[in-house]
Amino acid sequence: MAKKSKIFVLDTNVILHDHKSIYNFQDNDIIIPVAVIEELDKFKRGNDTLSYNAREFVRELDKISDNRLFLKGIPLGKKLGSIKVELGHPFTEEMKASLHDDTQDHRILATTAWIKENNPDRQVILVTKDMNLRMKAKAFGLMAQDYLTDKIDDDRIENAYREVIQIPDFPDENITRMINNPDGISIIELKMEKPAANQLYKIRGTKYILLARYSEHTNSIVAIQNDRAFGIRARNDEQAFALDAVMNPDIKLVALTGRAGTGKTLLALAGALAQEEMFDQVLLARPVIPLKNQDIGYLPGNADEKVGPYMLPLYDNLAVIKKQTPSNSKENIKIEDMLRRERLIISQLAYIRGRSLNNTFFIIDEAQNLTPHEIKTIITRAGENTKVVFTGDIFQIDSPYLDINSNGLTHLVDKFSGQSIFQHVNLIKGERSELSELAGKLL
Repeated sequence: MAKKSKIFVLDTNVILHDHKSIYNFQDNDIIIPVAVIEELDKFKRGNDTLSYNAREFVRELDKISDNRLFLKGIPLGKKLGSIKVELGHPFTEEMKASLHDDTQDHRILATTAWIKENNPDRQVILVTKDMNLRMKAKAFGLMAQDYLTDKIDDDRIENAYREVIQIPDFPDENITRMINNPDGISIIELKMEKPAANQLYKIRGTKYILLARYSEHTNSIVAIQNDRAFGIRARNDEQAFALDAVMNPDIKLVALTGRAGTGKTLLALAGALAQEEMFDQVLLARPVIPLKNQDIGYLPGNADEKVGPYMLPLYDNLAVIKKQTPSNSKENIKIEDMLRRERLIISQLAYIRGRSLNNTFFIIDEAQNLTPHEIKTIITRAGENTKVVFTGDIFQIDSPYLDINSNGLTHLVDKFSGQSIFQHVNLIKGERSELSELAGKLL
């Protein structure tokens, strides 16, 4: 007897995370509770990704139904199951005794319970990115799981962060040749197997230690040369790797990861300013994730005043760079001129959405709070002669429905590793202060 397909009940946050999620459940059937449709209606206006996903999903659902009624499931396509919008159902007696608030989440639970009761021969699973809702579902005997389609395995994440290969007992004369020759030494001459593009190395001789990178363009190992930019100097090996990636014109996409205080954003901004003549504009942006998920629309002031506090860390990095030289120095004068002429713009990410970015150096801070779809949207906006640098700490995520395995920054590193135009550097050592370093380790 053939095994019956499963029934997946989707929560609103799954759709807001990925509006194409309904096509990722193979031949299993999809149920969308009418409570989810009600919630999506609240998100349909706006320019952020949540609003975009809400609108796109409803359009997709309208196209699928094509004037047909949802009284029965409508096929999603070849080798896929069906989809149905399920009306609301009363709370079970257990739910009435335990759940005192009539919320949309609880209505979704009631719908899931009704579907399970009326399909005893099939496995019914609630899919939600809300951990609390998953716990409530399991308490009522309902199977529940996270949306797993875009999660990266822990092993793949760990491997991506073991990037620097140590080479001991390297001839000092070859180290000298690498330092003096910008094209480095061919891996054929070094009798090395071809590594991944932009593989990083720490090479030890008897007298010297050299930081190096494999260049796919020249098929050689080249010395890391860029250790300072616009008054900012790399203080450790990882910072030297990071600054080299930011300054390398052959690398168009960079991911700098590491905990707070490792210098990710500072190095990206310093590198951008050092190359400002190569670009029409330097954009520095970050997503706005309000504390406790509170809508910034309720904050006083105009749009700039509402998001101003969230941009302060970016201005702090700019202030650090300005302090490296006297106030009347040509560097500081250049920064002020760029700000005045809007060649240097610090903004929240939502203001950038929808633009085509040509001849731009684009830095996105706190990228761990972006979804994989948002990362894709940003990168696909990159036009001719545009460089994109993402910075973030995958262990410090403020978005309630993202984690280490599912955030956009993790996806970026996993999917682009080995591409010749991409470089990932994980910064380990904090450089703010001894206190900051100790707090990062102990707390």
